[in-house]
Amino acid sequence: MQLRRMVPSPYRGELRMARKMRGGERVLVGGQMRKPSRRDWSKAKIENFLSALAETCNVRLAAAEAGVSVSGAYKRRKADAGFRGAWMEAIGAAYQRLEMVLLERAFVGTEKLVRRKDGSEERMVDYPNQLALTLLKMHRDTAADATTEIEQEDVEEVRERILAKLERLREREAAAAGE
Repeated sequence: MQLRRMVPSPYRGELRMARKMRGGERVLVGGQMRKPSRRDWSKAKIENFLSALAETCNVRLAAAEAGVSVSGAYKRRKADAGFRGAWMEAIGAAYQRLEMVLLERAFVGTEKLVRRKDGSEERMVDYPNQLALTLLKMHRDTAADATTEIEQEDVEEVRERILAKLERLREREAAAAGE
């Protein structure tokens, strides 16, 4: 028997040892060696789940993509801090991508096909005003901060503080070199 890895089990906080044995991989859970079940989380399942979560921002769809249960995903998130952090990163990436798509729709619009009663068709661009207003409300403070000019007095104060700090660092370096 060759010990392959020791990983935390999603069940009852136990350590699980995976070993390569005749007849395939076995895992040690609760003092017993057994074949891994479909409920066990492999690296591939974790990667598939997090990838799907980052793409869809939907736990149910991500769980289906990875072949795990939704409740199992939430249990793992509760028990495993590393998984919880990766989950939050995936959700953050999904929200950023969603926000970019919504911004693009607000700026560029979406093309619509309009059919008239006489049977003719016309393509037109629709700009979702409600979406644009929502995005403006969300980013009002950020935009205000970005357009605010810094007072010259503040710039001078910061410059003086930086120069004073540099001088202290030079003095400290010179004192250290003299010792």
